[in-house]
Amino acid sequence: MKIPTDNIAGFEKAVEVDSGVAKNYVAHAYVGDPEGDALMAELSEYDHAEVREFLRAGMDRDQSALSRGPDEVRAFFESIVPPPWYDPSEFAAGIRMFHRNSKVILAAFVGGVLIEGFTTNISKSFFITGRVRDQGVRRLQQNNRHLVESFIPGGLDRDSDGWKLSVRLRLIHAQVRRLLGESDEWDEDAWGLPISAAHLGYALTAFSARLLKHMKRLGANYTDEESASFMAVWRYVGYLMGIPETILFRDEEEALQLFKIGGMCEPEPSVESISMANSLVNSAPLLAEMTDPEIRQKFASYIYGVSRAVIGSELADQLKYPHTSTMGVLAWFRIQQRYERMMRNPVLRRLPLISRFDRTKFDQFSNLLVVSAFDEAGISYAVPDHVYNEQSSKW
Repeated sequence: MKIPTDNIAGFEKAVEVDSGVAKNYVAHAYVGDPEGDALMAELSEYDHAEVREFLRAGMDRDQSALSRGPDEVRAFFESIVPPPWYDPSEFAAGIRMFHRNSKVILAAFVGGVLIEGFTTNISKSFFITGRVRDQGVRRLQQNNRHLVESFIPGGLDRDSDGWKLSVRLRLIHAQVRRLLGESDEWDEDAWGLPISAAHLGYALTAFSARLLKHMKRLGANYTDEESASFMAVWRYVGYLMGIPETILFRDEEEALQLFKIGGMCEPEPSVESISMANSLVNSAPLLAEMTDPEIRQKFASYIYGVSRAVIGSELADQLKYPHTSTMGVLAWFRIQQRYERMMRNPVLRRLPLISRFDRTKFDQFSNLLVVSAFDEAGISYAVPDHVYNEQSSKW
């Protein structure tokens, strides 16, 4: 079994804890997305505008436009059919829970799992291309949009935006994998494939099972049925993103184990992980349209404190976070969540004390949820056409 050299030391420790998961994880370091990769290789012969139109036609099932493109586009989209385990009736409880806890979910997402999901060597892909450094705000907007659309009732149906955005991510990953693979920047022996199935499978466990853990610490409430449903939504999102079922979790317990063992197989956060984490945190105030430098800096410091409280001081220090205080951060979020639950009671809502909470920072943070990449022209299906973001056509 070929193992990326960066993963050897961690793998030797991880295999002593759970050899099956550890071996499966490193094996997927050299697995991409055969169907998606083949499609983007085929489309590499076409110009940027043509590729965008072919992909739009496939997403929208525009048969007239599809007939003018290569047969591979039609075949790819026709191949995306629900797996035998797909049951959309399982999604309802998780969707309700998402909307009931949406404010805490965003805090846990932006300050926690989005950081954790990219502390693996997947960060090297994003660092080299410059996507986060160049367009950190845009990346957060797109993450928010995908999150929201996936948890709208019916959002993962074939013609809905959650489905389309998930498949769009799959194709962008395939294109970046192709561009990086053809560049001199990527060290396959050390890092495996760019945006490998191992790294995507790991990231999905962060966005799902780890998100549930962080939500709980921040005061969210949910039942076992709701958490299982939440995981079911994310599992189907992962399937649509092209993550092989051989490394796609089946439930929360399996996801947490993959997160644990996969994390052990990874090296300590690199300079690329440090750059990505801090870029994301510092992009958040700009996403909230804070232009005053002093206000922006204060809000960034607040987010650093929330993030440090969520991910823990050990990882925060590895990521070179500033030494902000976390005293009372988690307790305050839990108070706010109790307040939200109380406010659903029409009798309690009339009590004078209830209206006296200072909610400014909490609302600023939660408002990031509604600041998403909603483009007037609709979803863009453009993909990068150069390995460096600054030299690529707009996408």
